[in-house]
Amino acid sequence: MAPRDLATLPKAHLHLHFTGSMRHATLLELAERDGIHLPDQLVSAWPPVLSAADEKGWFRFQRLYDVARTVLRTEDDVRRLVREAAEDDVRDGGRWLEIQVDPSGYGARFGGMTAFTDLVLDAVADASRETGLGMAVVIAANRTRHPLDARSLARLAAQYADRGVVGFGLSNDERRGTTADFAAAFAIARRAGLASLPHGGELRGPEHVVTCLDELAPARLGHGVRSAEDPRVLERIAQAGIGLEVCPVSNVALGVYPSLGTVPLPQLIEAGVQVALGADDPLLFGSQLLSQYTTMRAAHDLDDATLAELARMSIRVSRAPDAVKNEVLSDIDAWSASHEEES
Repeated sequence: MAPRDLATLPKAHLHLHFTGSMRHATLLELAERDGIHLPDQLVSAWPPVLSAADEKGWFRFQRLYDVARTVLRTEDDVRRLVREAAEDDVRDGGRWLEIQVDPSGYGARFGGMTAFTDLVLDAVADASRETGLGMAVVIAANRTRHPLDARSLARLAAQYADRGVVGFGLSNDERRGTTADFAAAFAIARRAGLASLPHGGELRGPEHVVTCLDELAPARLGHGVRSAEDPRVLERIAQAGIGLEVCPVSNVALGVYPSLGTVPLPQLIEAGVQVALGADDPLLFGSQLLSQYTTMRAAHDLDDATLAELARMSIRVSRAPDAVKNEVLSDIDAWSASHEEES
């Protein structure tokens, strides 16, 4: 029997960065409109060849992201980005999306961080109505900036805890900064009922995962994949029910793993860890949500039952309302049952 089209498998997308969700064609169109020069890596040599093996490599990656951000000039640009991200997820079988944004990177152009956050949340509400996709926002701090900036962002996120913001994150090069210094910001967010969703365990190993667990009390970890290097860390994550947002294509593109076949997804599943596959930055990696499922199926010979369970896990560790979770989980069960009937 031919492999099933995984676009019909309902799933959640929990690791998607704001500018990184932009369609490549949209980037080119907006840059041409305003006469913005883009580097060849974002034009003729797209998707770029990237590596984060050292800080220079990460700097080059971050520079491309920063250049891409500059094409967002108007409110309509922001609304278009959000709408197209929603459309892309729906096409890939997405039923719930949590999109991550650092308002401090956009506030200067859009009237301040609060005004920009209002704009994003309004755009998310519109896109959700237009596409039928459940959506929420994660506000994230930048670990290369001062921890006091993170506290300001956490207070901002707390103001929107009942208006579409569901979590607080910490992104950028995890080799930079001191993780413990951001604990106060995460405490502010948790007191407001927001989930702690920091990055960790991608560019640094399981020892940094432990630091994140101890200092930031995460509900999920962005990436976290290198926890597979220490069985004791894996056991702790599994017992605590902490979700890992695993982004296989970006892991390989950035040099964390040499090939898709070496991404330790089977080890994570075997250890009982809750895994949610994510695309990270499709604009820079050329790979959307569906590709994470199809590449992992091919690389690890995953059967439909395992893929359906991955989709269930993505829903379980999401911040979707219970009614949404129950509906999507039921639809995943129906997807699995229809395949059994065909067999």
